[in-house]
Amino acid sequence: MMYFKNVESLQELRKQYKELLKIHHPDNGGNVAQMQEINVEYDKLFKLLKNKHDSTATNNDKTNYDNMKYDFTEDALLREMLNKIIGFSGITIEVCGSWIWAFDSFKYRKELKEMGFKYASKKKAWYWHSESFRKKSHKVLSMDDIRNYYGSTEVQTGHRVLLQQA
Repeated sequence: MMYFKNVESLQELRKQYKELLKIHHPDNGGNVAQMQEINVEYDKLFKLLKNKHDSTATNNDKTNYDNMKYDFTEDALLREMLNKIIGFSGITIEVCGSWIWAFDSFKYRKELKEMGFKYASKKKAWYWHSESFRKKSHKVLSMDDIRNYYGSTEVQTGHRVLLQQA
């Protein structure tokens, strides 16, 4: 290794690469051939460090396997909550990923709040998700973005027909 010294992690590799770019990039007065050598060395080290990281994560944490497992308890919670609100008449229920959205549900706001639903004022809808969900970013998504990203299914609520006695 000619350019990178004592690199133990991907962060160190990137930091050294940025420093080398400042010195050797052709836009900064460097040489094209030398920059190509740096890029080849960077690619080799990147693959080595990435493979090393992936193998330790798979062997020690088993995070890859745990992330792939289907969580049946989440599914049961979702079904339970759907069963509680499916009888509400006149509302639109939509399942997006592991979230339940209730639109046109003003008259049921007290019941929804008691069940743990929260109101999204910008979307004008009540929503529910399990406690295990943790948002990872501060990005605000529209309902169309949420539908496109997680998928969406509208739940058909049973309309009760009252029969008149003859």
